[in-house]
Amino acid sequence: MAQTVVVTSGKGGVGKTTTSAAFASGLAQRGYRTVVIDFDVGLRNLDLVMGCERRVVYDFINVIHGEARLQQALIRDKMLENLYILPTSQTRDKDALTTEGVARVMEELQTQFDYIVCDSPAGIESGALRALYHADAAIVVTNPEVSSVRDSDRILGILAARSKRAEEGAEPIREHLLLTRYAPKRVQGGEMLSLDDVQELLRIPLLGVIPESEIILQASNQGIPAIHMQGSDVALAYEDVVARFLGEERPLRFVQPEKTGFFKRLFGG
Repeated sequence: MAQTVVVTSGKGGVGKTTTSAAFASGLAQRGYRTVVIDFDVGLRNLDLVMGCERRVVYDFINVIHGEARLQQALIRDKMLENLYILPTSQTRDKDALTTEGVARVMEELQTQFDYIVCDSPAGIESGALRALYHADAAIVVTNPEVSSVRDSDRILGILAARSKRAEEGAEPIREHLLLTRYAPKRVQGGEMLSLDDVQELLRIPLLGVIPESEIILQASNQGIPAIHMQGSDVALAYEDVVARFLGEERPLRFVQPEKTGFFKRLFGG
């Protein structure tokens, strides 16, 4: 049976789709047969980040409403043969995500994949609730700012109360914290919350820290998941995230300010 992982947050613009693409790609790199689903009906950004927007013929909503078979809507990733993308509709509204339809698609995916990664819309509207309902694990993505952390705390309450596992009295969803756009120098200057501040407020296990970087924008513009930006801090950070999720021990990187050399300090470089 596949493991279902929802990538979620309370606030928009924190890096959920970037994370969904990188995380799913990282699992596929490890040899796991993986599918990543876009639950953000009406916006549909996952196919852009994955670089497959021109190959979308049928989507998640077409499958839910019986207008296409699942195999017609699944798009194989250009870089990893065991990774598939299930895009969503750009023209429907979120009511198109019916409870029964989503359950039917998820049940079919369970028989074909090792991991199902659900890219959730922000907040607690119907699309987000559908995305988290079937989850076995959740990656809660937050930025180091008060409003983002506060909204993530609200999502933790929803995960605990509104999932299928909660309804059935099963083991709770495994919760993981992912801190994105982290800049240690700005933390030192008091411009953003520290890692300790965020952990103190949310109190869930830390999966990783993604540094603030222009590489993410470059990857998005090129339609390449950030984990493929070889040699970059962002790619290394996402590789660590995948490794930790799979149970490996990895030291935490990119959380301390970069040390400045003597000559750089002397000449202000």
